[in-house]
Amino acid sequence: MTLEYWNELAKQTLLITSLLSGFSITIVANLLVSDKTTKLTNRILKCATLSAGCFLVTVFALVQIVMTTTPGGYLKNVSIEDFQLARLIGMLTFMVGLFALAAMIGLSGWTKSKKVGLFTTAVGLLTLLLIFVTITRINS
Repeated sequence: MTLEYWNELAKQTLLITSLLSGFSITIVANLLVSDKTTKLTNRILKCATLSAGCFLVTVFALVQIVMTTTPGGYLKNVSIEDFQLARLIGMLTFMVGLFALAAMIGLSGWTKSKKVGLFTTAVGLLTLLLIFVTITRINS
């Protein structure tokens, strides 16, 4: 892959991750001010916190990739090895953030009822599955 491609990919993923990070942080803030302190609410809070933290790390890893791959930037003669660590950390934290976000969606309905819990669990799993199907390249 070219550096231009990495730059554009990082910019697009940065936008998505920023939005997901903001969403997760909003959920954390709402749960922190909530009066509920059940085991389930605490698990949802933990998932939201993990998701927010992972997406924040991903944002900064992607910013590093964008800064490194921007032509005329602070590095000259850039190669893929120059942002390998940021790429690895960004990819791992993005995936963990997605898992935590899907878990949060799945757990959310259980605060209301068993029927709603089963529905939100199915939606969380389906969401995660469809995300992975769309971001995975399948050679035919």
